[in-house]
Amino acid sequence: FDQVLVGYYASSAEGFNVANFAACHTTSLSYLIAHRPGVSAPTLAARAAATLDQLSGGRIALHIIVGNSDADQQREGDFSPKAERYARAAEYLEVMRKVWTSSAPFDFDGNFYRFRDVYSEAKPLQQPYPPLFFGGSSPGAMEMGARHCDTFAMFGEPLAETAERIEQFRRMTQPFGRQPRFNVSFRPIIADTEGAAWDKANRILSDLKSSGTLPTSAQDASAQRLVDLAQRGDVHDERLWMPVAGAAAGKGNTSCLVGTPEQVAQAMLKYYRLGVGSFLIRGFDPLADVAEFGRELIPRIKAGALAIDRPAVAAA
Repeated sequence: FDQVLVGYYASSAEGFNVANFAACHTTSLSYLIAHRPGVSAPTLAARAAATLDQLSGGRIALHIIVGNSDADQQREGDFSPKAERYARAAEYLEVMRKVWTSSAPFDFDGNFYRFRDVYSEAKPLQQPYPPLFFGGSSPGAMEMGARHCDTFAMFGEPLAETAERIEQFRRMTQPFGRQPRFNVSFRPIIADTEGAAWDKANRILSDLKSSGTLPTSAQDASAQRLVDLAQRGDVHDERLWMPVAGAAAGKGNTSCLVGTPEQVAQAMLKYYRLGVGSFLIRGFDPLADVAEFGRELIPRIKAGALAIDRPAVAAA
């Protein structure tokens, strides 16, 4: 693995501390820290991220989330509606980027934040600042990401829909002179044979349905997209399996790719050809799946990506 996601919930351990501890015990693994704008001041968050970027040797990125659950936002005292949270997050990111890049003190007057004489001696090691990821499908999310973020993180959808979303977001970033990157989330389900992989997938679905812990309704536009895809059919593009996403009401990255490691790697490389530069993968048995993905899947993906890139590199 190149990077690991440090998640965010109002009840979870604080992500900057988790990433700092992990970075102190590793040398090359990077950390994508989920960060919720509005919980702390953007000036403080910018200094914290810059400090951790220096201490970790430039091994952090931030995944900006405004919260798809009103209930979880309210646990931290935030009762703002979601559209307002995106508008606030856009200001928050504008301030953070200025803190990271300004060589002199600055003032800021916005609808949500006002600052005077802001300056930080702590600057990120990565220039101009750590990569900013974001996800979402609502107009507010897309506008915020187009203005301020570097990587658009999407849930796994069929190839045609993914290509449409990539093209749409590229158009949105053009007025700001940005060259966005793209990330897609999957839950691979792999086994030695294709039949065994499908058997494994069906067992996972059965266990989830019998757990009694599945949500009953989609929480946001991205989740609803997955639910709609699941209703259209179980399997898309041969390997993309959506029943788990449908059963989970689109919560989390529940789009599955099913097959042998070679088959799933080839399916992921089709997204790479569309312009997806990174993949966020997780399994249903985290410890065992991490080892299996690292042994069987990731080497095939990286080798395949190198093979795809080789002609262009040679031409350059």
